[in-house]
Amino acid sequence: MRYRSLGTTGVKVSTLCLGAMNFARYNADDGVAVIRKALDEGVNFVDTADVYSAGQSEEVVATALEGRRDEVVLATKFHGPMGEDRNQRGNSRRWIVQEVENSLRRLNTDRIDLYQVHRPDPATDIDDTLSALSDLVHQGKILYLGSSTFPPDQIVEAQWAAERRGHERFRVEQPPYSIFVRGIESSVLPTCERYGMGVIPWSPLNGGFLTGRYRPGAEVPKEGRAARQPERFDPEREGVGQKLERIPDLESLASDAGLTLPHLALGFVLAHPAVSSAIIGPRTMEQLDGLLAAGDVALDDATLDRIDEIVPPGTNVNAADGGWESPAVAQAWRRRRPLGSR
Repeated sequence: MRYRSLGTTGVKVSTLCLGAMNFARYNADDGVAVIRKALDEGVNFVDTADVYSAGQSEEVVATALEGRRDEVVLATKFHGPMGEDRNQRGNSRRWIVQEVENSLRRLNTDRIDLYQVHRPDPATDIDDTLSALSDLVHQGKILYLGSSTFPPDQIVEAQWAAERRGHERFRVEQPPYSIFVRGIESSVLPTCERYGMGVIPWSPLNGGFLTGRYRPGAEVPKEGRAARQPERFDPEREGVGQKLERIPDLESLASDAGLTLPHLALGFVLAHPAVSSAIIGPRTMEQLDGLLAAGDVALDDATLDRIDEIVPPGTNVNAADGGWESPAVAQAWRRRRPLGSR
């Protein structure tokens, strides 16, 4: 396993970060075993979120880290709804100071290494969010701040707000990034590089499309992710067929490079100089074993050039994979009312 600096924090993290979204959705005991095996194999970076299985993912992580907490760079996130109360969500100071205590309790720890804003919140002034998070840093409850799936203008706004107001700043961004989702190459990744932010991409296998399990003309599997979200794998939907059409070329390229398709996909993400670590989300021990060696993959320029021919730089094959759409255009009523209205 290789290790890289998490942006300019000086913290060293494994090139593979273990994403814990699936560990409470299925068998919690299996999740604990997968996490512990990953640690044994050199992974020292674990990422979860409060909203994953309504807090249960954090509890599974806590169980797995018993006696090993100090070995791990532990990251979690807030923003998504955690109850029926309309104030149990978002990026307000009121919610942040409540929810950090909940995450600390579920994770059974006295501090969170990286506390991330899971999505932008147009109803909340970024100054309020950074102010609350800065207080938590000064209290020792969190060590570093991060954002997830922020567009470049909001990354810059947050950096400027931190500088003007003397707040702690975002040190890490967690965006969607894969061979099929390259939109962040045009602005997000260069912006993160300019501000010395570490980048830890989510879904480097594009939600399973880059595992090789889904192929053009083949019947969609009746179990797993495809059964839970059949619309995502419907070849008749815009963008889905275009991804499937590219799979044979990518598999051929992986074979020429002596790699599996998942290893090619992870090697591609890790090749970008802005990326510190790629988040993997194995559900089983077999899946973990199949991914671990990818942390050492280094693609040569010829292979990267061929990937560019299959999927041009800076493009998303399916626009729906971008991760976040501004509510200013996504919801018609917001074009007729103040942006912060609910």
